Amino acid sequence: MIHEILPVGMLQCNCSIFGDEESGEAIVVDPGDEIEEIVDVLERHKLKVAAIVITHAHIDHIGGAAKLKRLTGAPVLMNERDAELYGMIDVQAGWLGMETPEVTGIDAGAREGESLRLGPARFEFLDTPGHTQGSISIWIPTEKKLVAGDTLFRDSIGRTDLPGGDSRAILRSIRDKLLVLPEETVVIPGHGAGTTIGREKAMNPFLRGL
Repeated sequence: MIHEILPVGMLQCNCSIFGDEESGEAIVVDPGDEIEEIVDVLERHKLKVAAIVITHAHIDHIGGAAKLKRLTGAPVLMNERDAELYGMIDVQAGWLGMETPEVTGIDAGAREGESLRLGPARFEFLDTPGHTQGSISIWIPTEKKLVAGDTLFRDSIGRTDLPGGDSRAILRSIRDKLLVLPEETVVIPGHGAGTTIGREKAMNPFLRGL
């Protein structure tokens, strides 16, 4: 499977582009900005976007979704519990001193128990609230990869001091949904360097005692 990670936008959100070589289809996760670069990757691999998945509705993760949808026609999937947060996109832009991006309708939910297929791989949605009320992570068993959004980072966890954040909820999410995955699982966080579940169990100071 093709997998390219592009740090995009002011806050360098990790946008993941997954592609299946046989079908030529792709899933794009968290196209926060720099849509031209994302499209360049898609064109280089001759991929057609089947779905745009948003891990949570902070501007740095969803800011480019409307533009990518307009260019590709692909549906946007997001947990509906973050709809109110997405409705505050102008306020979020004000926090960062940037222009309010184009907004789009959400075409389908992304809740635990639901999944997408890309070739032989299944992308399973996990409810991992805490950073925001509707935060999700995406577990890809055949690849042993987890797209964690802003729930889990290398040596850290997502902040919970913004609207919708809950420090107890994020620790429950990590304990009950993420740390139970195989230790060799590669974690792609929303920002910064990747890690593994095993490494975070052993070394993440925020997870001691879980």
